Amino acid sequence: MKVKVYEYSKCGTCRNAIKWLKAKGIEFESIPVIEQPPAKEELKKMIKLSGLDIRKWFNTSGEVYKELKLKDKLPGMSEDEQLELLAGNGRLIKRPVVTDGHKVTVGFKEEQFEEMWGRT
Repeated sequence: MKVKVYEYSKCGTCRNAIKWLKAKGIEFESIPVIEQPPAKEELKKMIKLSGLDIRKWFNTSGEVYKELKLKDKLPGMSEDEQLELLAGNGRLIKRPVVTDGHKVTVGFKEEQFEEMWGRT
């Protein structure tokens, strides 16, 4: 099994996730999320697979999120508008995003990774 990892090289959480995947011998393709955010349709599919509300996909501690005052704006935005934001700016996406096309994790929690990716 090969997974896609949307990550940012300066992100400690991303580095921890990659270290975990390597330790488990899981092959992965690393995709720089800032330069190559997932397209809107791919995001829509991944959000559905993750089972998470779209707002859980936003990097709420990031500068761009704060600059755009999204904490106040997101509740009033349509899902389509939120998808446009995420697809248009990789800095807004919570990372890392790991997917094999059938399942998805967002962020890195070892227990969650063990449950999702540990039984490959």
